[in-house]
Amino acid sequence: MVNSHRLSVPESEVFKVLSIDGGGIKGLYSARVLEHFEDRFNCHISDYFDMICGTSTGGLLALALSLNIPASLMSNLYYRRGKQIFPQQNTFLSSLKQLFLKSKYDNRELKRALQEIFGERTISDSRCLLCIPAFSLTDGRPFIFKYDHAEGNLCRDGKTKYVDIALATSAAPAYLPIVAIDSYDGKQFIDGGIYANNPTLVGVVEALRYFVGTGKRFQKLMVMSVGSLEPNPGRRFLAKHNRSVIDWNKDLISTFFEGQAYLTNYFVDTLANYCDSPFDYVRIPGTQLAPVQAQIINMDNTSSEALKLMSQMGTDQALFWGRKPEVTQFFSSRKQYITK
Repeated sequence: MVNSHRLSVPESEVFKVLSIDGGGIKGLYSARVLEHFEDRFNCHISDYFDMICGTSTGGLLALALSLNIPASLMSNLYYRRGKQIFPQQNTFLSSLKQLFLKSKYDNRELKRALQEIFGERTISDSRCLLCIPAFSLTDGRPFIFKYDHAEGNLCRDGKTKYVDIALATSAAPAYLPIVAIDSYDGKQFIDGGIYANNPTLVGVVEALRYFVGTGKRFQKLMVMSVGSLEPNPGRRFLAKHNRSVIDWNKDLISTFFEGQAYLTNYFVDTLANYCDSPFDYVRIPGTQLAPVQAQIINMDNTSSEALKLMSQMGTDQALFWGRKPEVTQFFSSRKQYITK
């Protein structure tokens, strides 16, 4: 998906946003795409994007990139630690556990891995603007962790630890535990994917509200959105219409995430083409999955076969998109909004 509107403005007036979808272990695909871009253009992603948005596993990637942590390190994280974070289990027993006892996985291994990567760093250490969606159960509303920028007179999240934000945005219901953050008086959070698995619209709204447009510092918006691997649209006809939670199993969460991501892409594509100030929008989607591939690629399958396939697909997609002029344009000049 590419929409390019050649508005001739100085490079100093261009504001660039990167958005990264959620998807559990499928973050390996997105990481490979971004890893190739960093290698191809010999750069740190955060040096070329003014704002990075990411939900769930995309939030983990966004947080890492905002500290100039190479995407290759995150790719290795999925490979090295994926099996510990999402240990393979008996499908029937794990479904029963999810239904009657607790989340399918605990987050101890994920937290340990995040602490190794982020340490005690907080959002105030970010090298770019950030928008990381989560959902506050305590308030019953969306909650977006942001870099405290002067344009919005923000002062809420600057001292929040990267580890806490990463755990909050990736706490997929029934898969990982609810996350309480002490610095918000114990407010409880779950995965932002329930409303923004594709967080592109979050980034567009933030950019247009505070940074781009008449009377603002920037006059042109450019948006790159990196998707996740999803099964081909649609499901087989279901013989059983009155399905229980166990019948739905993993489809219960994935259907929400897939539908939301598709709708967001439609909204952003429409805005890019038809709003009063059209902007450049590039969507790098997941590759088409064959039926046999869709059977093994999901948000928590960490088998060697699934990891290898996701890695190959990410690299292939990056090679395809990395040579397109609408992508190289994002790396033709460094970002202009400096946080550090």
